[in-house]
Amino acid sequence: MHAVLLLAAGASTRLGRPKQLLRYQGQTLLRRAAETAVAVAAGSPVVVVTGAQHEALLPELVGLPVVAAHCAAWQLGMGASLKCGLAMLDTLVPSPTSIIVLLCDQPHVTPALLREFVATQAATRQPIVASAYGGVQGVPVLFGAEAVPLLRQLPEAAGAAQLLKRHPELVATVPFPAGAVDVDTPEQYQALLASSK
Repeated sequence: MHAVLLLAAGASTRLGRPKQLLRYQGQTLLRRAAETAVAVAAGSPVVVVTGAQHEALLPELVGLPVVAAHCAAWQLGMGASLKCGLAMLDTLVPSPTSIIVLLCDQPHVTPALLREFVATQAATRQPIVASAYGGVQGVPVLFGAEAVPLLRQLPEAAGAAQLLKRHPELVATVPFPAGAVDVDTPEQYQALLASSK
């Protein structure tokens, strides 16, 4: 059972408008990421963690089998969002086999890519499977059941990347060069749109 946490809590301050609602290939980034999460979860729970834009994002989730969890402490950082999502997951499924953590601003994530994470964990037996791009390891990332307690211990201000750096011996990777493409600024959004023409 591969539960999914989709983090969509940020305020997009550098962009100047909610990145979750930017359109790419006919969908908002949030809807695209949520549909990807649902496809790979294959019936397991999907929790979408919202924060700054909670009410504005809910219409994008209509009709999808996901649960929205509003993180009141979203300003504290990604760790706070992760803990909020984990708390909601605990009410839905007591012990998932693994948890896949996604962000909504990586438009090139696909269900096929995420299935590679599941296959890599099965092949390597490593507790964590991370993306590898641009010389770093990052999200999307899969945490096996034995690594979930590490997630719960993250400081509010820390993201999953901190865990990957602290426990390299636990990490297998999946190459994902397009993981370097995210949308934090207007220039990055324009480059994304230009690249898809």
